[in-house]
Amino acid sequence: MQLFRLTAHELHGLLSNKEISAEELNKAVFDRIEAVEDKIGAYICRTKEYALERALAVDRQIKNGEKIAPLSGIPVAIKDNICTNGISTTAGSRILSGFIPPYSATVVNKLDAAGAVLTGKTNMDEFAMGSSTENSAFLTTHNPWDTGRVPGGSSGGSAAAVSAGEVICALGSDTGGSIRQPAAFCGVVGMKPTYGAVSRYGLIAFASSLDQIGPLARDVTDCALMLNVICGHDPKDSTSADFAVPDYTGFLNEDVRGLKIGVPEEFMAEGIDPGMRASVESAMTLLENLGATVEYTNLPHNKYALSAYYLIAPAEASSNLARYDGVRYGYRAAAAEDVADMFIKTRSEAFGSEVKRRIMLGTYGLSAGYYDAYYLKALKVRTLIKEDFERALEKYDLLLSPTTPTPAFRFGEKVDDPLKMYLSDICTISVNLAGIPGISLPCGFVDGMPVGLQLMGKYFDEGTLLRVAYTFEQNTDYHKRHPEI
Repeated sequence: MQLFRLTAHELHGLLSNKEISAEELNKAVFDRIEAVEDKIGAYICRTKEYALERALAVDRQIKNGEKIAPLSGIPVAIKDNICTNGISTTAGSRILSGFIPPYSATVVNKLDAAGAVLTGKTNMDEFAMGSSTENSAFLTTHNPWDTGRVPGGSSGGSAAAVSAGEVICALGSDTGGSIRQPAAFCGVVGMKPTYGAVSRYGLIAFASSLDQIGPLARDVTDCALMLNVICGHDPKDSTSADFAVPDYTGFLNEDVRGLKIGVPEEFMAEGIDPGMRASVESAMTLLENLGATVEYTNLPHNKYALSAYYLIAPAEASSNLARYDGVRYGYRAAAAEDVADMFIKTRSEAFGSEVKRRIMLGTYGLSAGYYDAYYLKALKVRTLIKEDFERALEKYDLLLSPTTPTPAFRFGEKVDDPLKMYLSDICTISVNLAGIPGISLPCGFVDGMPVGLQLMGKYFDEGTLLRVAYTFEQNTDYHKRHPEI
């Protein structure tokens, strides 16, 4: 039995019944990491000793006859822009090399309280700015289905680790598709919850009005189990929503009868790979055969989403990244003549090219004389996009689309063309602009590479997305296929 290939809910059953131990499970995962990590490159740092200590503690609970929580003893990886007390957190950037947070993010504390075992911190595009994980300052992560292709980004390390069997579940962050796009590329399930459903306390900020932490998992059930732990109000986060958190596993019913599903024509238009479109259309037919009503609809202002996003996100990044100056923590340039020279040299040497590009874009958009023409106008367009979704979701229970316009692309294919790279998020960014939940799950293959199906729902209605995703999953086997590494 390959323990590293099982889901969290399957492993929970084995642990509860004392068929395996948490130590045995975590050793199997670390053995898998040792076997394939040189080909995948999913981790920036690993925490093996800490993980095995935690696993032994769970085993003691089981031995003493205590009932364990669903994630107790389960290996979980954390994206490296989520703070972990006493464990290096770099956000994939040289400017934070050597930074050891003195506290953990709320989501990390919640996973810790749930008994989850931290295996390490996963690779990512620097400060979550990228769609391929090629922008990391430390290493390149490879797609487990084809190591010559990217895993997506910015949560590429988390998605690749889950896909390759280097961890059971993982956390990522999603600012414009950074959970859903790599989940689609790597053939796993990834969810961006409603903005405010999960605390951002301890998340290193990229664009504060867009960022959201969410899970990456093998299947929809594991996704629901992760949401049960990480969702909920947090007084430490001023944007955290105070709402009653349901048991998300209660929505895992194989039944879509009577649901109305809208398919935005804008997400199925020119630029979508024909094979991707065929896979999504096949998913639409399956859901119709299972009792749902599926029809095309429109989001008329979605054509402006990319432009609005790439004004709003860089503007917020420009403000958020101003704190990295070499004074208090992280990288500091040597041989500076004075403080101003130290600021300039530190930021010039330690920020990567994509981060510099976005800081400059954002600073320009916020500058005097251009604020009204660019940033303020983008905010108004964002409101129009949000209203489009609200109108559509009054008519439909949820919306459906491809997660990405193409399967995973090859290394170097888009990295020198920022616009081409930005277009890879065309199906996901408007979900962040609107603040609604979105989930990606496997729905087919094109040229041997996974295809993602995206479901988008009403505010705090993750339950309906999980219900439809679970029903689709139970009637297909895409989530059961694994890359051969």
